[in-house]
Amino acid sequence: MNAKTFIVPHDFTSAADIALEHAIIIAKPLEATIQLLHVVSKESQIPESLSRLHSIVEKHNIHGINIIPNVRVGNIFEDIGGFSAEHMAELIIMGTHGAHGWQHITGSNALKVVTKSHVPFIIVQDKEKKIKQSGFDLIVVPMDLHKETKQKLALVANLAQYFNSEVHVVTPDESDEYLRNQVVSNITFSQKFFQERGINVKSSIIPSSGFDKEVVKYATSVDADLIAIMNLSNSGLFTFFTNNYEQYIITNDALIPTLILNPIETMSDSEMSSIFTM
Repeated sequence: MNAKTFIVPHDFTSAADIALEHAIIIAKPLEATIQLLHVVSKESQIPESLSRLHSIVEKHNIHGINIIPNVRVGNIFEDIGGFSAEHMAELIIMGTHGAHGWQHITGSNALKVVTKSHVPFIIVQDKEKKIKQSGFDLIVVPMDLHKETKQKLALVANLAQYFNSEVHVVTPDESDEYLRNQVVSNITFSQKFFQERGINVKSSIIPSSGFDKEVVKYATSVDADLIAIMNLSNSGLFTFFTNNYEQYIITNDALIPTLILNPIETMSDSEMSSIFTM
């Protein structure tokens, strides 16, 4: 297995601490390295920031995970994506919080950071929620009707295989016969995709009205550990999701972490199955 690298942006807030705790749990079974990243605006801020990062690393030495501190001069919207590309990272785990701390990483700004990166993100919130040591026991995967949403299945499958997760695919109820047939097609495709990889999968059709809220409601009812979505906020594609869908999901009141990745514009189903191999 090739060495894996995860990025955790850290701004010395509790949200970043929670993100690091998630990253450590995910990294353990993969023997991944965690690159801890802090971004400053001036070179004079580097020594103090690096010292604080070293203290964080020391605190987590007991976990047996290789955590490397890094400080860069720049801004988060440009440098997180560039840093992850430089280190060929497979995943970025980032905390969100209210209007305080590191350049105000609220839900909307988190989406701006995600959009600047080709690497998938797991977004966690700045609120206490017990993190399962087993990782992701249950992952909810909302599917809408365009092809781009299938691209997340490969990454979800990899996570599910490592953590022995159960996957729940949820699709919107649709009265129109043509769209209903597409929903059935997506369910069939998803079930086959996961079953071929030995993953326990279930599917449900939930109300299409307020689909984002229904996704969180469903995820809460099954005690999900992760919701996997695509970042379609700037795509202009037709979707059941509202304009604020992505932001609503990553800041959901149930505090469920969200896996989010940007769509690749052109990709066949066979190509999709070969990407994000962890």
